[in-house]
Amino acid sequence: MSKTIASAGPIASENTAPRERTFPGAWKAKLAGVVPPVSAFIIVVGLWELIGRQFDVPVFLLPKPSDIVNAASENWGSLSAALITTASETVIGFLLSVIIGIGAAILLASSKLVERSVYPYAIVLQTIPIIAIAPIIVIWFGAGINAIVFITFLIGFFPMLSNTLIGLNSTDHNMKNLFFLYNANPFQTMIRLRLPAALPYIIGGLKISATLSVIGAIVGEYMAGLGGANGGLGYAITVAATRLRTPYLFACGLSASILGIVFFLIVNQISKWLLSSWHESELAKEN
Repeated sequence: MSKTIASAGPIASENTAPRERTFPGAWKAKLAGVVPPVSAFIIVVGLWELIGRQFDVPVFLLPKPSDIVNAASENWGSLSAALITTASETVIGFLLSVIIGIGAAILLASSKLVERSVYPYAIVLQTIPIIAIAPIIVIWFGAGINAIVFITFLIGFFPMLSNTLIGLNSTDHNMKNLFFLYNANPFQTMIRLRLPAALPYIIGGLKISATLSVIGAIVGEYMAGLGGANGGLGYAITVAATRLRTPYLFACGLSASILGIVFFLIVNQISKWLLSSWHESELAKEN
């Protein structure tokens, strides 16, 4: 009996050993995900700066990273104001696309007849270039934030509608039959079964729409934006391009990129919060 206990001791200690390495292992996994992109960024920026200094490339053709940083710091007041304007337009348009997109998908998924009748026109609307209909939007809403928000909404609407509709139509039929056996009405089935099952698809639509909304806001500012202190990044990019202020042009473009990354990271955090406890895409992966 004592031999059995003695032989079981090392096995028990071996089984508990991985638990002791869980915390360092988590930090190692995080570092493994952060170090490669940070290293690549440092290498690219360093080579960019080195080549610019070595070959004396004209600033108006290709500014060095240091030139871009200097331009951003010198024009920080106007750049930050433009960034806040674009961010506010993006948030409003994005939220509208999420609310209306999910709501429209629920209506379409509730009736196959409605889906067959309406969904093709949503596809047609998505295929029309936004630049082609932007003048009409300006005529309807006038130049300014209303037209910009509507353009942002149009660009972000279809990914939300399409992804949510796919998710709602992908619900397990066995679960639907179970709800039917328990006499659940269509509203209960939609709220308690189909929407939770479609949540990963909705999150996917959010990630796409969040980045597209930034593009939509800037495109809207090109077509319908106001100038001066009310202008966003789109207006600032236009002014910098016409005046050949290339370093500031790069600074505006990078600011728009950072804004899109921030929106994506926020949505990604929401995804982890909603899905990490049950969905395979966000569960902790074992090595």
